[in-house]
Amino acid sequence: MTGTETPRGASGGLPAEPTTLRPGQSEPPTLRPRPAGPPRTTPSRAEGLSPVVDCGIYVDGRRQDPVHPHDALREATERGGFVWLGLYAPTEVELGAIAERYGLHPLAVEDAVYAHQRPKLERYDDGLFMVLKTATYVEHDRLTATSEVVDTGEVMVFLGPHYVITVRHGEHGGLADLRRNLEEQRELLCLGPAAVLYGVADRVVDDFVDVASQVEEDVDELEASVFSDRRSDDIGRLYQLKRELMSLRRAVSPLEVPLQRLSQRQFEVVPEAMRSYFRDVEDHAIRVRDQVSGLDELLTSILQASLARTSQADNEDMRKISAWAGIIAVPTAIAGIYGMNFEYMPELTWRFGYPLVLLVILTACVLLYRGFKRNGWL
Repeated sequence: MTGTETPRGASGGLPAEPTTLRPGQSEPPTLRPRPAGPPRTTPSRAEGLSPVVDCGIYVDGRRQDPVHPHDALREATERGGFVWLGLYAPTEVELGAIAERYGLHPLAVEDAVYAHQRPKLERYDDGLFMVLKTATYVEHDRLTATSEVVDTGEVMVFLGPHYVITVRHGEHGGLADLRRNLEEQRELLCLGPAAVLYGVADRVVDDFVDVASQVEEDVDELEASVFSDRRSDDIGRLYQLKRELMSLRRAVSPLEVPLQRLSQRQFEVVPEAMRSYFRDVEDHAIRVRDQVSGLDELLTSILQASLARTSQADNEDMRKISAWAGIIAVPTAIAGIYGMNFEYMPELTWRFGYPLVLLVILTACVLLYRGFKRNGWL
């Protein structure tokens, strides 16, 4: 979580959501149990902090005076505006109480609590629920076989006629700057809660563009290392970067369909004027998707080239070893022959026999060395 967006506690800012029930208020709906499988956890907040990051009412594109989150929806409805409620990693109880007040669908609430969803767009009654994956580039001095390159999180958006609720999971992807930027664009906010959904989607896709550009630099570095004259073990680094790139691909690729639906289909909570905005975000998402796919294909080619170069280097080493073994075999064979214990052997008692044998050995080794050198084995 960035320093510009911190959940507000009871000591200042917006008060925390109470967990006690008011007279006549029913229990928040209990989420159905998850199917059997690996346990899913949500990021934890510091103890004592409220999940409410910010709450603002917007009428005619302008932010109104602060109100309590409990009364925000009623005030926004009466004034003909909408409320933007920002949450960070709410628990089941916390989001359940908010869901009852805003009339959120239990299935969407369940997804928002447990997170770990793929990008999607769901329609519930007169509202929409959208899941977006966020991504950030993890800075590192040098790419290793265990480096973390891409860190992902999630942002869920509940969209209704008079409200928009953003639920964030992960230690990045803060929306405080986005809120300030949107508040400076009155004409855009006049289009209603859908403008906030557009702003969130646009920010997420822009982050994808930045991450993809920085990952491309790592790919270029690995490509230069693989094809350099210096021998290096790049297989582990290539595989790790390919796995990290897969995380980015899983965040980008599924986003195309929800954005396409927002830009082409008619929804009550999405004005016709907003479709062109979502179409622009869709174009950017497709561009990033193609860039990520291209990087993945390039990494596959680099990985294959690295394996081929490693195999080629091993073959060269084996040829050198075989060549030297062939050269050493000549004196070994001659010495082995003359080391046999026979009485009658050629040149055994000749005065120049020993120098002649040494000369033959040296001549044969030189001829073999020149032959192997000429054929590129040495």
